[in-house]
Amino acid sequence: MGQTQEQLQRWDECFDQEGWYPPLVPALDGVTAEEAVWKPEGEAVNTIWENVNHLLYYKEYYLQRMRGEEPDGKASSNDETFSNVEDGDEAWQKTVDRLKKAHGEIRSFLSGLSDSELNAPFRDRPLSGLIHSLMMHDAYHTGQIILLRKLRGSWPASRSFE
Repeated sequence: MGQTQEQLQRWDECFDQEGWYPPLVPALDGVTAEEAVWKPEGEAVNTIWENVNHLLYYKEYYLQRMRGEEPDGKASSNDETFSNVEDGDEAWQKTVDRLKKAHGEIRSFLSGLSDSELNAPFRDRPLSGLIHSLMMHDAYHTGQIILLRKLRGSWPASRSFE
């Protein structure tokens, strides 16, 4: 298996193909808008929706960069990328759908690359390094989303992933 195929497999595993840890899509399955905006009272923590907006910002931003396009907008700070939560189940579903679309578009872009293109310089590192960083970023925030669901009582006490 070439490096591009390995990256694609890892890309899928962090998003919707469960390996030994829950990926992002199952972590979001069944989440309502009400749950997506919940956070423990008095705690300095981002909501599920804020985390999804943050992940979406970086996926869309780097997808545009990978395509050689100028990103639509640049957040003034990392904190700003957690904002812009709307209201209602329809808006929540549109946000999740947009996240899935951006993830799929990055996957499509990567699937067209050779191993040498994957290892070509991209800004300050090889493109493969950026992709690896995006996967780790997804895993990190997926853990936060699952923790919020556990605190709210909407994540199963035990799961089977085999």
